[in-house]
Amino acid sequence: MAEKREFTGTGRRKASVARVKLVPGTGKITINGRDVRDFMPYETNVMDLMQPLTITNNENTFDITVKVNGGGFTGQTGAIRLGITRALLEYDKDNEENEDSYRKILKRAGFITRDSRIKERKKPGLKGARRAPQFSKR
Repeated sequence: MAEKREFTGTGRRKASVARVKLVPGTGKITINGRDVRDFMPYETNVMDLMQPLTITNNENTFDITVKVNGGGFTGQTGAIRLGITRALLEYDKDNEENEDSYRKILKRAGFITRDSRIKERKKPGLKGARRAPQFSKR
């Protein structure tokens, strides 16, 4: 399809940042030098980051290398998913006008939009971002 052999995408979620590389291959996913099932403790996280590949029928088309840092497993999973989505869009950018383009498929599934929710800062006089000290009448 495209002559370029490597496709990259950056994904962010909460405090996590993931740099994703897609190379044509057999479907092997490596995160920070480890296999995806060794790195992620829960199978639901692995399924979550595989969603863009599953929905576009590319589970065994690309070898994926990920460098991720910051945050916890859920934030990292979301960041990797967005990075994979952006790399797939780069791979399919010649095909954007067609009805079966990856952009239309991924947009309908809601994978292109970055989840911008981050931790709210703590305010002075409060115990957390919004939690006030307990009120005492006497």
